[in-house]
Amino acid sequence: MNGQQLSFYAGAGSAALLIAALGFQAAGYMPCELCILQRWPHVAAMVLAALVWLTGWTRSLAILGMIAAGAAMGLAIFHMGVEMTWWPGPAHCSGSVSSIARMSASDLMAKLQETPVTRCDEVAWRFLGVSMAGWNAIWSAVLAVIWALAARKGNKAA
Repeated sequence: MNGQQLSFYAGAGSAALLIAALGFQAAGYMPCELCILQRWPHVAAMVLAALVWLTGWTRSLAILGMIAAGAAMGLAIFHMGVEMTWWPGPAHCSGSVSSIARMSASDLMAKLQETPVTRCDEVAWRFLGVSMAGWNAIWSAVLAVIWALAARKGNKAA
């Protein structure tokens, strides 16, 4: 298997993780702030996989893909630590309120009461005793290895 194919599989793995996350969200499991942050490196990895296919610049883009998967893994491990109370999470792990400076006190209170709060330190779902953040950490590590193999087998262009 060549570097381009491995890059495709790594990008497809990130896409599968994103589809799973959106599926859980559609099923009613609202993501917290850390859950949302974990998605962005997977988006970057998908874009990098597409760029590998478009440009053929496997090695340099695969290294960036490995970094993206590693970032997703790092964020997931941090989130897991927050869930396990190993360390504190963000104090504001909830939905955002836009244009707060222009709101009256009563408008702000109404907005806060209607905004659902999803806590980062509570596990919403587990499978085999592992939370969604834990599974993201595991699969992101696998994807980082695939990206590393793609970089190793890729060309030196770009």
